[in-house]
Amino acid sequence: MLALATSCGTDTGDEPAPASVLPESQHLTLGNPSGALTDVNQPMNYLLMKPQYALSYHRDRGTPNWVSWHLEAADLGSASRQDNFAPDNTLPTGWYQVQATSYPGSGFDRGHNCPSTDRTATVADNSATFLMTNMIPQAPNNNQRTWANLENYTRTLVSATQEVYVIMGSYGKGGTGSNGAATTIDQGRVTVPARIWKVLVVLPVGDNDASRFTSATRVIAVDTPNENTVSSTLGHYRTTVDAIEAATGLDLLSAVPTSVQASVEAKVDTGPTQ
Repeated sequence: MLALATSCGTDTGDEPAPASVLPESQHLTLGNPSGALTDVNQPMNYLLMKPQYALSYHRDRGTPNWVSWHLEAADLGSASRQDNFAPDNTLPTGWYQVQATSYPGSGFDRGHNCPSTDRTATVADNSATFLMTNMIPQAPNNNQRTWANLENYTRTLVSATQEVYVIMGSYGKGGTGSNGAATTIDQGRVTVPARIWKVLVVLPVGDNDASRFTSATRVIAVDTPNENTVSSTLGHYRTTVDAIEAATGLDLLSAVPTSVQASVEAKVDTGPTQ
């Protein structure tokens, strides 16, 4: 289980800062899974708000706990893939910023949480997906086959009449990339996760999205091992939201009415995934 501590360690010289007021964001319409705040005293659950997505960052792992974003037709345009991987200079002063050069040679891809191709409306939107706070060390076959297939399928769900909410994260320690098994990279500053998960919520286009959930709303939950031998077919990695919550300690879809949560979070989706 991922522990999200709320106190700052003694290895930072930052002066304590008050917790920020949680900004409104379409990317957190379905809830803030870990109660993250933009507060230097929560280094393992630090909220970063971008126009393109929201995330909870874990300073000591050097990766996000989760990234959440809304996907609609207007997000899909003609901007090309920028490939401009970069450290995130919005992290608090004194925190290590994972570099674009931190992953190459490790045997793990710089694996996007919010995918580049989900943000092609503008060059700025696409560039935002290449911030290293949006990355995890991901086994190449997991990234380029398994998750690429699900990402491609997700975009087929988006239309003038349909929108999707996506929450993705990782947990545990230790994966197997093209160079074999590893628990960390970048001289121990970035943790290699053991598992990678994603939850997709498919809704008709409309307003007040969290309140429009019903027991028939399609929710796809997937949890895969971070291994290079992972299957490219996601069907047998499908699980329940409840199971992901039990593994991570997160509260997913917390803004959805509780009676509906109980129903949709216990189901394993049986529809197509690619």
